[in-house]
Amino acid sequence: MTFDSQLQRKIMGQFATGVTVITLQDGDDTWGMTANAVTSVSLDPPLVLVCVQRDNQTHPRLKQAGSFAMNILAADQQDLSDRYAYLGPKDCSGLELSRAVTGAPILPGTLGHVDCEVREIFAAGDHDIFLGEIVAGELAEGEPLLYYQGGYRQLAAPAAE
Repeated sequence: MTFDSQLQRKIMGQFATGVTVITLQDGDDTWGMTANAVTSVSLDPPLVLVCVQRDNQTHPRLKQAGSFAMNILAADQQDLSDRYAYLGPKDCSGLELSRAVTGAPILPGTLGHVDCEVREIFAAGDHDIFLGEIVAGELAEGEPLLYYQGGYRQLAAPAAE
């Protein structure tokens, strides 16, 4: 029995996620991709994963690069999410980048990042799961950019006690 992919999309849209931009250095080129199909997998060893559609223009670049940074976007960074979400060039030009251990671009103003070396790639339907081992990272403060029901959201202020 085949499950309706549009119903799956609607159901999974009920699951609020954070928004990240996966960045990488592919030869002389920088590249980014907005991703919310990401998760922390293990603390020992420190592992995260990102799911990338096989026909996505980022897929061959990530496979070639062998490393990536997962940049966790802050509430005021919707412009960065949009920049890397749509078809077309995804370079990091015009941004004040830093670099960590792997040389992957680190975006400015994020809530944090992890710098990863690809350890394994697993096939999963029309996507591949890139398992990355964290080799460096940095934490910052702020509110997250969230995605829910096909749109950006922000956290509500905590209720008064």
